[in-house]
Amino acid sequence: MQKLTLDSHFEKYESFEELTAQDRLLVDEAKKAADDAYAPYSRFHVGAAVMLENGVIVRGSNQENAAYPSGLCAERVALFAAGAQHPGIKIIAIAITAYPEGKKLPVVPISPCGDCRQVMAEYELRYAHKIRLIMEGGKGTYIVSDCVAQLLPFLFSGDVLK
Repeated sequence: MQKLTLDSHFEKYESFEELTAQDRLLVDEAKKAADDAYAPYSRFHVGAAVMLENGVIVRGSNQENAAYPSGLCAERVALFAAGAQHPGIKIIAIAITAYPEGKKLPVVPISPCGDCRQVMAEYELRYAHKIRLIMEGGKGTYIVSDCVAQLLPFLFSGDVLK
């Protein structure tokens, strides 16, 4: 038996001002998206903003449905909208934020669910380009990764289907 050790590396920023101008713009757009969330059941508003290689920003918010699991996470709403409305344009970054209804302060750093991680990984593989991930956390904390692989080691790819 051989033991494997996997290392993931992230950057932690303690204030909004420490982020790059592009990252700040995406976080602001993710906050706007969270305001538009349809979350009558969880009352947890999630927003995502995707930046494309051509500078276009596509927003997405969580969309819940009484018939679980018919709803969709903010990240996938934004990613699928970008893929459908701007086919062939690389996704270079995504910002994610969330807050409980009635509060504007984010909670702990918002990390994508497994389904969203897999979808992001598919877009990285599709365009052979890393996607920068900015996750907003409580009290002005931001966790940043230079690629989805940091969040999803041993990702499933279409290569195994061949």
